Amino acid sequence: MQTQEISTKPIRSLEDALDRCQNLGMRVSRQRRFILELLWQANEHLSAREIYDRLNLDGKAIGHTSVYQNLEALSTQGIIECIERCDGRLYGNISDSHSHVNCIDTNQILDVHIELPEDLIKYVESQTGVRITDYSINFYGYKQKP
Repeated sequence: MQTQEISTKPIRSLEDALDRCQNLGMRVSRQRRFILELLWQANEHLSAREIYDRLNLDGKAIGHTSVYQNLEALSTQGIIECIERCDGRLYGNISDSHSHVNCIDTNQILDVHIELPEDLIKYVESQTGVRITDYSINFYGYKQKP
């Protein structure tokens, strides 16, 4: 029996996300496609409620339960990002390792890909005794002067 190897390459487009769903054996239902299309078009972090509202405003009738179930399935499989915040979960289209800039005055979360210098990673490893294999940095600041 042959085993199918699931790709671990980063998901960089809507097509990559749809392909990953199919490779994982996930059904690409109409609702799942709507959610993925919205996340890729919006290019921002959205709550389940915002996703539900935007899809229904666009005439893509979808129920609350369907939105929540699809977001859970997509984030559990690493196809989309889920950020846990004190005021709820936010979902985004980037699923590979990356960092965030949290804008305090607009409440936006911006994705940034940052590569730390090797000597800084070695310094952290020497200070902690932990071999660093991945990292994510959260920056906080104001878009406008407070």
